[in-house]
Amino acid sequence: MTIAQILPHPAPAGDFLASLRPEPLATPLSGIDEVVKYGRGRQGLIQLWVGEGDTPTPGFICEAATRSLAAGETFYTFQRGHPDARDAIARYMTGVYGSAHAGSALPFDPDRFTISIGGMHAIQMAITLVAGPGDEVIIPTPAWPNFPSALVVAGARPVEVPMDFSMQGDRAGWSLDIGRLADAVTPQTKALFINTPSNPTGWTASHADLAAILDLARKNGLWIIADEIYGRIVFDSGRAPSFHDVIDADDRVMFVQTLSKNWAMTGLRCGWLEAPPVLGPVIENLVLYSTSGVAMPIQRAAIAALDRGEGFLAHQIARFRQNRDILCDGLAASGRVRFARPQAAMYVFAAIDGEPDTAALALRLVDEANIGVAPGSTFGAGGQNFIRLCIAANTADIVEATRRLTKWLAR
Repeated sequence: MTIAQILPHPAPAGDFLASLRPEPLATPLSGIDEVVKYGRGRQGLIQLWVGEGDTPTPGFICEAATRSLAAGETFYTFQRGHPDARDAIARYMTGVYGSAHAGSALPFDPDRFTISIGGMHAIQMAITLVAGPGDEVIIPTPAWPNFPSALVVAGARPVEVPMDFSMQGDRAGWSLDIGRLADAVTPQTKALFINTPSNPTGWTASHADLAAILDLARKNGLWIIADEIYGRIVFDSGRAPSFHDVIDADDRVMFVQTLSKNWAMTGLRCGWLEAPPVLGPVIENLVLYSTSGVAMPIQRAAIAALDRGEGFLAHQIARFRQNRDILCDGLAASGRVRFARPQAAMYVFAAIDGEPDTAALALRLVDEANIGVAPGSTFGAGGQNFIRLCIAANTADIVEATRRLTKWLAR
């Protein structure tokens, strides 16, 4: 369902709507938002529906922003980001990805980075650079619904390529069929949108997967928009494989990133777009004519997170791993739930036997179990039978949510 289908049409509302461009009216409604509105304010409801942790932004990050405010850094700043902040991103990227960085001399060049108002702003700029009316962008699904919706707003057409889910004993998992991805390419295709580790499935591309996707993009002259924001939230290794491990300097790859998940900064809205340096002036103009830059106190907070946030991130990952195991063990014991135990990201994506309508199921779980979950139907093809539960929560809440859900499943 799109936003146009729920708006009133009697005059004058219908006249107003008829005068608008079709793209914003064609944007899909968020199934997650529907559940949130339905359950908001319920006494004792455990909220596992959105991709946000329970931990406030750490004090050392907030203090950096406060000091910036006290110092009077409240004026316009550099469109692409203050040099101090872009240098901090380059240091961080060199530390995490530097040993794999191909195509230019180490360390990472700060000119590769433009600071954005969160990851969504970076996604919108990347799409604006490569796709518009009449163009297609291929997205493996299930996928975060903001990806295809941002394409619809831009006038482009998202092309979904469903991933495969298999259950083979304890080796359940998601996989991407590269041949199916290649079959979806048409003369109108401009880019591949690849999210790894994935929201909502936790699927993490292997180095072989990344190399095969890159080869497909090279052969067809396509851009890759790589969303690797969960690349550090990995439970059994230091980081996930990255396109940085396989690209050359002349490859058409842009990376979107955010500080929201790693450092509990969802409400502070800061991220970055990484692209070949030659695109810097073009991206700077996009910032100039959209947001005019990110507030300097937020950039100071970002610097503190990148330079001093490894201990906090390690603590978060340990919590998420514990929460994953509690929830997954409880679901597995019920005998009614199919899922792949995620190796990365912060979600469990699970299908409950006998419950194919997950949009209705999510509303019922609010009423019948006092738990808020995201319906899999909002994540596109392949996700219809699943629900997404966010594990970035207080462990006591995960224990209680598991108890409630397993009790509900046993009815």
